[in-house]
Amino acid sequence: MRTRSEANRLITTIVVVVTMGALAFGYDTGVIAGALPFMQLPIAQGGLGLTPLTEGLVTSALVLGAAFGSLVCGMMADRFGRRDSLMALSVLFVIGAIGTAQAPSVAVMIAMRAVLGFAVGGASALVPMFISEMAPAGRRGRLVSQNEMMIVTGQLVAYTLNAGLAHFSESPSIWRTMLMIAAVPAVLLGVGLFFVPRSPRWLASQGRTDEARHVLELIRSTDQQVRHEMRAIYTAVDDDEEQIGWHQAFREVWVRRLLMLGIGLGFATQFTGVNAFMYFTPIILRQTGLGTEAALIATIGDGLVAVGATFAGIWMIGRFPRRVTLLGGLGGVVLAHLGLGATLLLLKGSVVESYVALGFILLALLFIQMMVSPLYWLLMSELFPMRARGVLTGLSVSSQWIFNATVAFLFPIFLHAIGPGTFFVFATINVLSFCFVARFLPETKGFSLEKLEAHLREHFSPDTAASEEPVDPAPLRIDRQADVT
Repeated sequence: MRTRSEANRLITTIVVVVTMGALAFGYDTGVIAGALPFMQLPIAQGGLGLTPLTEGLVTSALVLGAAFGSLVCGMMADRFGRRDSLMALSVLFVIGAIGTAQAPSVAVMIAMRAVLGFAVGGASALVPMFISEMAPAGRRGRLVSQNEMMIVTGQLVAYTLNAGLAHFSESPSIWRTMLMIAAVPAVLLGVGLFFVPRSPRWLASQGRTDEARHVLELIRSTDQQVRHEMRAIYTAVDDDEEQIGWHQAFREVWVRRLLMLGIGLGFATQFTGVNAFMYFTPIILRQTGLGTEAALIATIGDGLVAVGATFAGIWMIGRFPRRVTLLGGLGGVVLAHLGLGATLLLLKGSVVESYVALGFILLALLFIQMMVSPLYWLLMSELFPMRARGVLTGLSVSSQWIFNATVAFLFPIFLHAIGPGTFFVFATINVLSFCFVARFLPETKGFSLEKLEAHLREHFSPDTAASEEPVDPAPLRIDRQADVT
């Protein structure tokens, strides 16, 4: 049995390795903003000659690939395991990075962006799931939230490297270097996973209980913790008996309700407008009269706020209930959208319009990245039962990517058609999201995954869900002292 410090170091190493997938996810979603202006150049000048149509196809190929990847990889994770599925994704990340960097034509670029998107979507589903199954219950929230930290860090790295490479290089083909850099975290992910054990909960679900116990002995510091978790895992495996497919997930009412909750949370997260701001901040600010160069610099500000807010979010997750944090974030987003819409409507033409508008954009991102996005990924890692975790997580995250694409497609259309009214529409949607979360999301903080599954089964079962009062999780909580390592 390892000492507490040794177990902590191993858990930390596992999280660092696995979140290389999240870093690649963030970099690949952010790098396209700097690469597109160069790819618009004619082929003879080092670009790909992108038109508005092909620019949209290149951009959206990753998002649509991610929707498919998260769905397929969720099923792969249940069959082949979380670690081995991530290894396969690391290969796809490398293929996608090299393929986009060397693409000789628009058609090849779109195909390689779709491959990259498949890997991004798969990582978005598997990384939080894998961490949640390795982490002690008392540290699960903060460790899983490292996933969101690495996503926004990857985006910030992409924005910063884009600006630096574009400034210091005179080559019109510098966009190929921008895209090639995405292979670095992918290689680190693939190599690092050889030194990471498989999920003990997945091993137990496959009947490999001796291996599951061995892994727990590596990542827990006392025999009591190992015995406690193994008993809970045995019970969960006996109850679940076998893995189920996505079509079977709809047969049980409580599982179906959990899936609807997961899809609803994805809608709420994306319709905060997070990616409307991450993708289109320069366009919004240019409408206020701000110059193009200044607007692009403001995009780096988006990345900086996102990273800082995620740091604060990780601190909050360890101290506040999930429901309270998410509801507070959605309330803040409503206020930020109302403020931004009012600014663009009432201060139009004013010398301070750009600065006030940027302030409300950054305020919205602060609430989203601190109190909404980290909670979404954490909840995706812990809501679903073991026998269908991969399938249900894949379906939910796939839906989230579809909502992402919907917002990215509709936002510029709405902004052109109704201007400031776009942000009042966002505010209204977020009020509805607030009501949805308040009505349907139970508290999940303080449970082991196995006890949380039992709690959610009771909460969402047909005979209790309609009349159930909010449940105090204390009677079902595990001994926190035994799980905080």
